[in-house]
Amino acid sequence: MSEHGFHIHGPETHQIEHEAHGGSSLAQQVAIFTAILASIGAIVGYQGGDTQEEAMLFKNEAVLKKTQASDQWNYYQAVSNKGHLMELASDLADPQKADHYRKQIEKYKTEKKDIKQKADQLEEASSQANEKSEQLMRPRRRLAQAMTLIQIAISLASITALTRKKWLFVLAIVSALGGTVMWATALAG
Repeated sequence: MSEHGFHIHGPETHQIEHEAHGGSSLAQQVAIFTAILASIGAIVGYQGGDTQEEAMLFKNEAVLKKTQASDQWNYYQAVSNKGHLMELASDLADPQKADHYRKQIEKYKTEKKDIKQKADQLEEASSQANEKSEQLMRPRRRLAQAMTLIQIAISLASITALTRKKWLFVLAIVSALGGTVMWATALAG
């Protein structure tokens, strides 16, 4: 600036002063865009992690119920073996003891029905928990793809801020839109 209130500056000085006084520069747009994408990315990342954690809990429940059902089937087999031994004993025993063995056979038949019912219920519970786990894992891939596109958009925006190439910013916007669409389809599906 001169002493008489006059000053002359080049175009680069004008650009710097314009940006300093709140002008809508590419750098500001990129900064806002990146901050918004980082927030969206945090939400998508949280949803992906939460979905996976919940799916794993159901998968663990399915495995636990399947193991308990297997234990019941093993118990069923043991009771069945006892019943077969009682049948053999009743065939070989003298008539006075045969009645005792027939009562035991009936007792084991009743036990087997109860054990089978419990094993079937546990297998059904295992199937239901497994299905819930599968349902929760379905959007996981889309959430991961959404997060990847959002991260690419953030990277492109950062490069835009350094290079001031507007076409990179357009690519960042396209990538962000793709990520947002993937996120929406993950939530809808």
